Amino acid sequence: MSVCYGIEPMDFSFHEDEDLAVSSSNAVDTKFDETIGHVEDIIMDDDFQRIQNEFLEKYYQEFDDTEENKFIYTDIHREYVQLIEKHLDDELTKRMPEFSMGEFTHQIMERKNELEGEIFEMLLTFSDFMAFKEMFLDFKADKEGLTVDLSAGIMVTSMQQGGGDDGADDCGDDGGISLDDCTFSLTGHSFGDGPEQK
Repeated sequence: MSVCYGIEPMDFSFHEDEDLAVSSSNAVDTKFDETIGHVEDIIMDDDFQRIQNEFLEKYYQEFDDTEENKFIYTDIHREYVQLIEKHLDDELTKRMPEFSMGEFTHQIMERKNELEGEIFEMLLTFSDFMAFKEMFLDFKADKEGLTVDLSAGIMVTSMQQGGGDDGADDCGDDGGISLDDCTFSLTGHSFGDGPEQK
């Protein structure tokens, strides 16, 4: 005779429909993840980069950074979706014969708010016109030299001067540098319209 002191025994059995739902959900997630892996490979490929860059190069001068959208943007977007989607569809079908672009697009839209990263930003350019326009504006700014490279204005300088026999800093026990062992200064240039720093 077993005694249970106010605790009911737990039922660990699963019903068939629960197993199928979990299994089906995992299969959908696995297929989606596999597809995203292939998309990563495809968009990193030189052929895709060439196709996309040629398209951006062809139309970037049409885009202006204003709230008003020109009618031509719609035609350019439609052409872009056809070109890039066809390339992705062809490549994904080679790698996954059962692939369906319609199903994949539906899954992307369902997960839109939970997806991050460059791949999802690129995929959103198919359905999100503002993401598409932003891609062109970024390309245009880069092409016209309007982007700011902040890395040129940053310099790290050791505050310890030559404690070792060879004149080198004595940061780190094993020749490596540890922030706990070193004092350093991070300086940079000010970018903006404020008064000039001396």
